[in-house]
Amino acid sequence: MTKLSVNINKVATIRNARGGNNPDVERVAADCEMFGAEGITVHPRPDERHIRYADVRALRPIVATELNIEGNPIDSFTSLVLEVKPTQVTLVPDAADQITSNHGWDTVANRTLLTDVVGRFREAGIRTSIFVDPDPAMVRGAKECGADRVELYTEPYASGYQADREAAVAPFVAAAEEARAIGLGLNAGHDLSLQNLSYFIRRIPWVDEVSIGHAIICDALYLGLRETIAMYKMAIASAL
Repeated sequence: MTKLSVNINKVATIRNARGGNNPDVERVAADCEMFGAEGITVHPRPDERHIRYADVRALRPIVATELNIEGNPIDSFTSLVLEVKPTQVTLVPDAADQITSNHGWDTVANRTLLTDVVGRFREAGIRTSIFVDPDPAMVRGAKECGADRVELYTEPYASGYQADREAAVAPFVAAAEEARAIGLGLNAGHDLSLQNLSYFIRRIPWVDEVSIGHAIICDALYLGLRETIAMYKMAIASAL
């Protein structure tokens, strides 16, 4: 069954807005696992506007499921990942001033860079995923870079879901089928929600993991964190 990894960046954003340690990122991570999450995702950026490098170090011994660290493989990020040794690292091509991730890697044009970085992480025993747009050519390129998985950037699916969900999911099915055919694991994330998650999993039931943060925190404001995680897990289970 597809695993649910909860991205807790937004929890750190709330904490940082007031200083101090409320809400407590470490406690939230532990609670997410207790409530049923099968992984914790963090995406530290150079300006540390939400998750800080120190948070990543503190979370490593606390996370009992799978810790997934996302980010652009600049020197400081690469050093952090090699120090912490998470279960998985997801390479994302975001600029330092980017509000949120908005595209995947061109795995062909960046093959030399990605092959080098992936090789370093795999040598350290870290599962490596590359964030890509739903393009079979980019999926194949990730395989050629040595990645273990790809993560499909799902914002275009979420944006088109209401108007025509079959048209919106079609390129993701094609990319996912390519990943399966060449032996790559498959993750997905960005703007997946209770409204669109079940259909995505129903159409691509071999997704290994979905990483969801913003929607979960928004829903938790009304439903509570425990109930929200339960509902997302139910959305995944009901699709299979």
